[in-house]
Amino acid sequence: MTTQTELGWSTEQSNSASVDLDTRPTSDIVGILLAADAGVAAAVAAVATAITAATDLIVETISSGGVVHYVGSGTSGRMGVLDAVELWPTFRVDDSRVRAHLAGGAGAMTQAVEGAEDDVEAGAALVRAAGDRDLIIGLAASGRTPFVGGALAEARARGLGTVLVSTNPSAPLAELADVAILPDTGPEVLTGSTRLKSATAQKMVLNAMSTASMVRLGKTYSNLMIDMVPSNAKLRARSLRMLRQGSGASEDAAAAALDAAQGSVRVALVSLLAGVDATVAGRALESNPPDAHRPGDPSGIRTAVADLKGTR
Repeated sequence: MTTQTELGWSTEQSNSASVDLDTRPTSDIVGILLAADAGVAAAVAAVATAITAATDLIVETISSGGVVHYVGSGTSGRMGVLDAVELWPTFRVDDSRVRAHLAGGAGAMTQAVEGAEDDVEAGAALVRAAGDRDLIIGLAASGRTPFVGGALAEARARGLGTVLVSTNPSAPLAELADVAILPDTGPEVLTGSTRLKSATAQKMVLNAMSTASMVRLGKTYSNLMIDMVPSNAKLRARSLRMLRQGSGASEDAAAAALDAAQGSVRVALVSLLAGVDATVAGRALESNPPDAHRPGDPSGIRTAVADLKGTR
């Protein structure tokens, strides 16, 4: 049997393409690294069915008022933190809906905390504090991190939904997951350095899951980020461009609608599409809130406009 000290899983194996890496010129080293990365997308695409299943769990969790918890350590955990914190500026979704837990706490984001990933009890404790409708997503390149294992085991004991994201196709923790997402990225260019292909794969998985979930939850209209937070000049300009793209309105009309809607692209868009003021548009949206189960219109924008125009 392979032991922890033998490190027998795929990301810990030697990559034959890079055994002489330190003897190569810079151009060769860069080429080897980029060539290795080129195969990551295919590895992630091969597990699209599992990503879809996990995405549906996220949608149902948030729709029912639950919280999605990313749980990880080291690079894997940092990928979870990165994904979670980007949801607010992009979709106005904060940690009341998606929350990241990094072994060793927030300080471990910038400096390694020794032994944190081996703390089974710490992983279990954070899940004991979770709600009854919550979903636990474990992030572990090796698929065996004790901190993540403690969280998944406690989630299973409580009957909570569980997902594992790992780049070890034989991940032992997969048995604790309702959905196991296991892209096979193979040996790293630097043996065991999962900040490379493995981290790229995990970031791709998280990008796909969270973005698809937000689309399903009505946080977009067409391919526009209608719940984006326009917190600076660049983002206000992006908001105006989205309004013009979504409605066909002029820049002046879009700016006036955005101001009247107090910065809400969602309200401004309905106002422009239906030809009503922001107050009326806001009321129509209140009657047609985002709903992942509304066919063809999860955002409620189309339905609100149809109601205002009397075409539904």
